[in-house]
Amino acid sequence: MKISGRLLLHCHRKFNNYMNEKEKFDSVGRFTNRIENYVKYRPHYPAEIITFLNDECGFDQSRIVADIGSGPGISCEHFIANGNIVYAVEPNENMRKAAEEIFKDSKNFISINGTAEATALESDSIDLIIAGQAFHWFDREKCKTEFRRILKNDGYVVLMWNEKISSNDFMKAYYDLLEKFGTDYEKINHSIVTNDKTIGEFFSFKKKIFEHTHPLDYKGLEGRLLSSSYIPLDGEVFEKMIAELKDMFEKYNVNGKVDMKYETRLYYGNRFS
Repeated sequence: MKISGRLLLHCHRKFNNYMNEKEKFDSVGRFTNRIENYVKYRPHYPAEIITFLNDECGFDQSRIVADIGSGPGISCEHFIANGNIVYAVEPNENMRKAAEEIFKDSKNFISINGTAEATALESDSIDLIIAGQAFHWFDREKCKTEFRRILKNDGYVVLMWNEKISSNDFMKAYYDLLEKFGTDYEKINHSIVTNDKTIGEFFSFKKKIFEHTHPLDYKGLEGRLLSSSYIPLDGEVFEKMIAELKDMFEKYNVNGKVDMKYETRLYYGNRFS
């Protein structure tokens, strides 16, 4: 059968569109060229999470932790410092290598090439599953099956996010900038997934909120912005975005710093829905 040039062109365009969309929403690859900024400028989690889990879940140093979608290890650093064995499961090779370098002297840090849906961990082996700033990328039904498989009968799941708060004029202006220049900000905005109803469909949970502040100089503010996967890294739009970011910093900084306001939302439980 002879295929017309018009049909070939149509198929070529459809394939390119598919590949562009695949790349755009590829949760594994989309952070690869942002790792340095991610490691340096993303906010960390409050250390008091450990004490809180001690009180609420009977968590202690003997518990074995699986950090799913562990990235460069920001979400598991307090558990490593606490002395827990941590299996850091991360599919992105560059992210995984960054964590391996950061925790190369920590014998209780074990790096695993795996996904939320296929962790490569043994069945009934984990006391605590954590996922920091990652659950919104998972296939929820498939990872629920996998979590059930690897979690011990009395084990817990903790899902956590650092959420920016529009608590002042600077934060409101920063959100406006994200919406203006983010290439797919609305589509991948994890607040769509991180609501009580959606998470309640995954497991029965309790919720705890910690508020904290991340002070940033201009370099830190720019690095924080560029660590976001939906932000352009070059081109004319990038130049306009950076110009507006500089203006914003000049307007709102106090003594060379702006305060990025966050609340850490912690969802924890041990019964799947």
